[in-house]
Amino acid sequence: KMVDPTLAEMGKNLNEAMKMLEDNQRKLEEENEKKYARKDIPGPLQGSGQDMVSILQLVQNLMHGEEEEETSQSYRLQNVGEQGHMALLGHSLAAYISVLDRERLRKLTTRILSDTTLWLCRLFRYENGSAYYHEDDREGLLKICRLVIHTRYEDYTIEGFNVLYIKQPVIYISSASRTGLGQALCNQLGLPLSCMCRVPCNTMFGSQHQMDVALLDRLIKDDVESGKLPLLLVANAGTPGAGHTDKLGRLKELCEQYNMWLHVEGVNLATLASGYVSSSVLAATKCDSMTLTLGSWLGLPAVPAVTLYRHEDPSLSLAAGLTSSQAVEKLRALPLWLSLQYLGHDGIVERIKHASQLSQRLLENLKNLDFIKTSVEDELSSPVVVFKFFWEYSNRDQTSQVAQASTIQHPIISNERHIYDTFNQWLGEQLAQLVPASGVDVVELEDEGTCVRFSPLMTAAVLGTEIQDVDQLVDCLKMKIPVLTSTLQLREEFEQEVRRTVGLLYIEDLSWPGLGVVRYNYHSDGKNDDKQEKELEKINTELLKKLNELESDLTFSLGPEFGGQKNCVYIGMVTEDLDVSELVETIAATGREIEENSRLLENMTEVIRKGIQEAQLQLQKANEERLLEEGLLRQIPVVGSVLNWFSPFQASPKGRTFNLTAGSLESTESTYVSKAQGTGTTPPPTPTSSLAKQRLPGQKIFKRSLRSSDGFSETSSVSQCDDLERMDQRPPTLSPGQERGPSETEKTEEQEELAQATTKDTEDIPSDKSPNDCTKVEEQESQR
Repeated sequence: KMVDPTLAEMGKNLNEAMKMLEDNQRKLEEENEKKYARKDIPGPLQGSGQDMVSILQLVQNLMHGEEEEETSQSYRLQNVGEQGHMALLGHSLAAYISVLDRERLRKLTTRILSDTTLWLCRLFRYENGSAYYHEDDREGLLKICRLVIHTRYEDYTIEGFNVLYIKQPVIYISSASRTGLGQALCNQLGLPLSCMCRVPCNTMFGSQHQMDVALLDRLIKDDVESGKLPLLLVANAGTPGAGHTDKLGRLKELCEQYNMWLHVEGVNLATLASGYVSSSVLAATKCDSMTLTLGSWLGLPAVPAVTLYRHEDPSLSLAAGLTSSQAVEKLRALPLWLSLQYLGHDGIVERIKHASQLSQRLLENLKNLDFIKTSVEDELSSPVVVFKFFWEYSNRDQTSQVAQASTIQHPIISNERHIYDTFNQWLGEQLAQLVPASGVDVVELEDEGTCVRFSPLMTAAVLGTEIQDVDQLVDCLKMKIPVLTSTLQLREEFEQEVRRTVGLLYIEDLSWPGLGVVRYNYHSDGKNDDKQEKELEKINTELLKKLNELESDLTFSLGPEFGGQKNCVYIGMVTEDLDVSELVETIAATGREIEENSRLLENMTEVIRKGIQEAQLQLQKANEERLLEEGLLRQIPVVGSVLNWFSPFQASPKGRTFNLTAGSLESTESTYVSKAQGTGTTPPPTPTSSLAKQRLPGQKIFKRSLRSSDGFSETSSVSQCDDLERMDQRPPTLSPGQERGPSETEKTEEQEELAQATTKDTEDIPSDKSPNDCTKVEEQESQR
């Protein structure tokens, strides 16, 4: 049977367009031309028009942009497969079908809408339901609210808001619901915020992310007694944060008691299509309405969300906007209709089952890891896995040394919450960067604080997550846990070392994921605040530069771009072999060196200026004395030359040299005598850490050898570092009965004779100069 040529051409054009848009390889010449093109600035519409290839090329450039500038961020597009192409084809077909005649359009849209609704109701076990397709996932709940208002207020169509004023409606939502959901509903419905009641979660029994049913019952009774009308309850089958499910069975009984509408939403509704469904989620099939987001669950781009509901009055559904008489509105289901047929029932179930297996695989591995605390609703089957790094003080005291356990002061509990939130924020960002295919993200929970969330139902189909990605995620987590524990343990020791060190100031920044923050204090000498601030910034910036030049595994930075302390050195994560005392001592010594150099450079200008003035005065005075010694006749040009020839004037050249180290003027007589410039005072040595001298060969700076490692013997009482140090410091000794051999005695005598000869030659150096040489030098100087 022949295919419609228009449909065949449409499919061909779509394949070509997708192939062009997905091709990220661009030539170097085109990139160089685009660097100077003003493509991001809107311009006038061209009169002659453009071909399809040029337009698609423009769309590709706007999609990908200058990718070489986006290397700092992880840039990853959705994995669009064949099923994604079907969804995109649906949008093109919807535009083509809309030009059909009215009768054909009505029959086609009715068939598409009825098929899609029937398939979804059977997939998710929702019998005798109707469907509303919408782009915004909150729009379905908004239409349901209008339907319930039309149902409970019979005169609402005629009286309008006056009916609501007489008996105020109340909508109940959980405190664990999406942020801003209640306010968005009130704004769209034109209701005051007093119509929205947030129900707290459990605090004593059950999950802390489930709605407190007993408290909800009391709230409803209070509203009924005050003359209000309980209208609708929004429950969660998978909260946005932790993925927990409310007690839908008890909530349904409570809604039937007070004649309320029960609406359910959440990611756990996807498990209704799988073979095994937990009883808590299965109770959602008895609710009055539910919202399904199939695009993220199945990895389908640009498909609408679906709200399934049960209602007997079609006129009220039409008044609420859940149904439409316009055939074009019914074409919203076309992309989903094509995609569901392409995947089939088995393909849909397999994708949801695969996501559940991924979460279960991660949960089993997390149970075997220390210092990882999970927050899941069901240990056997939990589509969402939430975990965090947590190190209890009991475990910390057991792993630490007994001597340190009595001295370390435990931080305040409030500070501990902030520190763990910061560390878990860093952990989540690291895992997302190392394993981007896992789709993990960071979530803020009210009770647990900052946690890492793994929700494969929302990300696996889009990112193409597999079992090996989960295993890689666990391996990365195993590598990060020792770093977190070491940093948390050494953080307190670092604070104590900094507070004991003169010249360093410990800055407490609970939002920094690392060892800590330190600042070198600049000792000002009566300077104003602005100048002192500049000097402080200069010294700490130079200190950061010096520390980064060291060959160490530590990370030194200026801290976060926003919200960090100024003029500080931020130290990142560390390992357990870090020598904190050496690190602090090196920071202090480097800071003192920079401060001394800064003060020397600061006073150098004034010292040099005074030295030049003093040198000029002394040279002028010496020149006058030389003229008096030579006499008047030697100053006459011809007579002076003849007189100097017959009777040379013996005078040593006099000059001045400025010693920058000592800051003083010195005579140049010693320079002319020895024919070499003296070094003067030896500058002070650069301050270094004394612990660096005990470093083993190949051992990096700030690293200490672990006594409990396998590299040391259990029966040895002296470490290898001590042995090396003692061997260097041990003088060569002889036993009582041992004597020097003949060869050693001869070598010793030869060395003594060589030393005496060297000393004699050194003393005879000034006497080797002849008077003629000195006369020639003096004559050349006088002519100059």
